[in-house]
Amino acid sequence: MESKDTGVMRKRVKPTVEDTVPIEGGKALNEIVEEETGIHPVVSEQMELEIGHILEKINRFTQLVSELLESGKLLLKELSNEFEERVILVHKEQIDKWQEEIKELRMLDASNEDVNALLHNARYLLQNVHSDS
Repeated sequence: MESKDTGVMRKRVKPTVEDTVPIEGGKALNEIVEEETGIHPVVSEQMELEIGHILEKINRFTQLVSELLESGKLLLKELSNEFEERVILVHKEQIDKWQEEIKELRMLDASNEDVNALLHNARYLLQNVHSDS
């Protein structure tokens, strides 16, 4: 969440598969609670089993979410690479098209210069013929 004092948004850190610590199956819930809190709770065996099942569900769900995140990240990476390749291809095709247009314009310009030179020579010859007559 955003802190009102600093106004800075923090990025949520995703736990990786290695960061998630599954509850050890052989360890009793009482031992886990006692280690974490320092309090020795009185819990019935049935309650301990129910809580153990819920903790197992949490572990399986966390594992599933981690796998989904990893596969989603891989899919986005592949899509990103494909998008990049396509954009580069479109760029190359457009550059090639423009270079071809430049080549055609240069050829047209050279042709126009040749025709202009011929017309200039013809005009010169016609002026000489008229002045000789």
